[in-house]
Amino acid sequence: MTRPTAAFFDLDKTIIAKSSTLAFSKPFQAGGLISRRAVLRSAYAQFVYLVGGADHDQMEKMRAFMSQLCAGWDVATVREIVADTLHNVVDPLVYDEAVGLIEEHRLAGRDIIIVSTSGTEVVGPIGEMLGADRIIATRMEIAEGRYTGEIEYYAYAEEKARAIQELADVLGYDLAESYAYSDSITDLPMLEAVGHPHAVNPDKDLRRVATGNEWPVLVFDRPVTLRSRVPLPPAGTTLAALAVGGAVAVGGLLWSQARKRRPAG
Repeated sequence: MTRPTAAFFDLDKTIIAKSSTLAFSKPFQAGGLISRRAVLRSAYAQFVYLVGGADHDQMEKMRAFMSQLCAGWDVATVREIVADTLHNVVDPLVYDEAVGLIEEHRLAGRDIIIVSTSGTEVVGPIGEMLGADRIIATRMEIAEGRYTGEIEYYAYAEEKARAIQELADVLGYDLAESYAYSDSITDLPMLEAVGHPHAVNPDKDLRRVATGNEWPVLVFDRPVTLRSRVPLPPAGTTLAALAVGGAVAVGGLLWSQARKRRPAG
């Protein structure tokens, strides 16, 4: 019996053209969650990210900054802001080439899985919009309906590869016949976890590795409005994020949301 396969996509600069978390800095300010100073800091970080890509130390600083920034935020308010602004902020930034690849993999029978260091509150709705089957994303600790400022699960670097392997163990994916796409050298473990790795808009270090390994190097440069595209074929009934640490079966599914199936016609 043929085992199922999957296509794993990094999110930022692979599917969308900017950091998905930082894209929401202005809406969060409008919602009264962060100060103008914090917005300016986020804008500067976004500039650094777009111009040269963030290295490990920069990512760690941004992780600490964002986690401290959201301490005390009301979870329901964050989710409402993301839902209200998703199409205005993220929809125009989806790469046409990435959407096309997702469609191709879906039609080939592969599951679509987004693997991102951004938080589930942002990645989940984007994943649903793109017709993903599952997400692997960072999860913030929540207590009494508010974020504590601590990170419960951090989907970064080697952890992405570990989570992919764990998901394969649970769902039976044949990773040797699966695909992965990313722009960053920090995702090298994720790319090496599958039989068909692809570098997308790669930073200089990943480009060097990809060239040395003769991996395909793709250039995505056509941001489009997702709604302008033909609707994606429906995915499964559940969009789920994988948990941290040895989770299996039901225990491995942290976050789920019933997806409304599109009407026929």
